[in-house]
Amino acid sequence: KATEKIRIEIISLGLTASRIASDETIQRLFVECRLYNLIAEETPLSLPKPTGGQRIHYNYSNVIYVDKANNSARREYLKSMLLKPDQHTDSLRFTVVTDPPEDEQELECEDIGFAYVSLREIFQKQRDVIEQDLDVYDAEDDSAVIGKLKVTVEALHALRSIYEECQHD
Repeated sequence: KATEKIRIEIISLGLTASRIASDETIQRLFVECRLYNLIAEETPLSLPKPTGGQRIHYNYSNVIYVDKANNSARREYLKSMLLKPDQHTDSLRFTVVTDPPEDEQELECEDIGFAYVSLREIFQKQRDVIEQDLDVYDAEDDSAVIGKLKVTVEALHALRSIYEECQHD
């Protein structure tokens, strides 16, 4: 079925005035998206860190297939998430990661911030997340917001389909 997928689009990133914005060792950023421990995707390019008030545009789109035939593990995970809310994390996690400069490849990639989209919330509200700005929380201080990540997450059709299947099992 064509609906058996979750489409994720990482559109753009802007930073607030924070330790990240002022840290000169942080020059290039990419974004990773992870569904639980099942799948991780990252933007193919790291982009120069945006400066005050600007945004960098990834315009990266990816599809996670959750059809029964080929992706039953992902499907089972989503099923259990919908049926047993307390047992799993229900969010897609977006991680903003620094990419070391070309001339300093010995430096490690480092997670600098996290943003989340709750798949359960999409299902409960019966509404996909379309071009929404998410708060990006500092990896070292999860009460501090270091920026905004604009994303689209289209998951409602797949979640409805999985939920309906649960009702028939």
